Amino acid sequence: MAKYLVLLGDGMADEPLEELEGMTPLEAASTPNMDRLAREGICGWVRTVPPGLPPGSDVANLSVLGFNPETFYTGRAPLEAAAMGVDMGPEDVAYRCNLVTVKDGIMEDYSAGHISSEEAARLIEALQDALGDGEFSFYPGVSYRHLLLWRGGMDGVETTPPHDISGKEIGGYLPRGEGAERLVALMEKSREILARHPVNKRRVEEGRNPATMIWLWGQGKRPRLPAFRDVYGLEGGVISAVDLMKGLAVLLGMEPINVPGATGYLDTNYEGKALAALDFLSEGGDLVYLHIEAPDEAGHQGDVGAKVRAIEDIDSRVLPILLEAARSSEDPFSILLLCDHPTPIGIRTHTADPVPFVIWRSHQEWAGEEGYNERALRHLIPYTLEQGHKLMALFLGHLCHGCGGCG
Repeated sequence: MAKYLVLLGDGMADEPLEELEGMTPLEAASTPNMDRLAREGICGWVRTVPPGLPPGSDVANLSVLGFNPETFYTGRAPLEAAAMGVDMGPEDVAYRCNLVTVKDGIMEDYSAGHISSEEAARLIEALQDALGDGEFSFYPGVSYRHLLLWRGGMDGVETTPPHDISGKEIGGYLPRGEGAERLVALMEKSREILARHPVNKRRVEEGRNPATMIWLWGQGKRPRLPAFRDVYGLEGGVISAVDLMKGLAVLLGMEPINVPGATGYLDTNYEGKALAALDFLSEGGDLVYLHIEAPDEAGHQGDVGAKVRAIEDIDSRVLPILLEAARSSEDPFSILLLCDHPTPIGIRTHTADPVPFVIWRSHQEWAGEEGYNERALRHLIPYTLEQGHKLMALFLGHLCHGCGGCG
């Protein structure tokens, strides 16, 4: 039976950089395995973010998974709520609750120094004790990524992702609109609670960024998504270190696969993720979505070297394991390689520009392209697949039940 694997390097695409002598990180990185896929497969460009929607990983990954964000997207935080097992009523609104470092009114660090999950859990617990009530509840997540649930709350507030305003004054980016004053009040109250917490005092003593306040954004109500198996007829699994992707798995009826040592950062367990993907397929799964966050984090930090290294780690530590399994498999084995959106080093946040993709199949070989990077594939840009949610059906050989569930 055919096996399918989506390998997604979050935010890999970029722009030419002076530091790399006019090359992009994908072009500068040593990627012999990605380039092999490009030479032997079918390459193209896809627009994963529909016009008018925010260029976030939530919208883009929903699209890559084969579901039209214009139909199904309600916000980022409710996806993470699903991953965390937070029960949302129909009128409840979930907000992403980042722990951030703000100094002198400037967003210095959207991740509070990539604070550990253990430290962050203690801070979120303190916030819940001090500010939680029947209306607002705080839930700990992974590293700096957490959740606020506003029961019977408002989802029309205008908010801004903290990674979009690195190095900027926060005053013009606080929540605004009807109900925003409630959220701003929580954010302000969090400052005093976090300032006196032993976790932050120790981080300051050790020269690490403290979590100085919470930042609320990415709100929405629980979406209604059809099951992946009902739309595509396949049993799917998702491997990721971030709750966003695990939440998408839960809501789509796919299996969220946990991998020890998966951190969502440069030190993630690349080999463990690849092996877990193959285990899922060998145990009866049909499709696995292998998401790697590291390039995106490097992009948000504006760290060119880290982004190149993250791309090279995917190529040297993930793809060899997958390709060896594909070569030895008696079943046809297909790989879709792409990123969800660009995260250009120059602006340190996402854009909605199209991204390059490769479809490679073990049982077929095409006269492909010279390599997998923006320059090698730029001649294909005029043929961009504008409706990104249709890429999944293309990858599966139009294996879709035609029920309309993909929107």
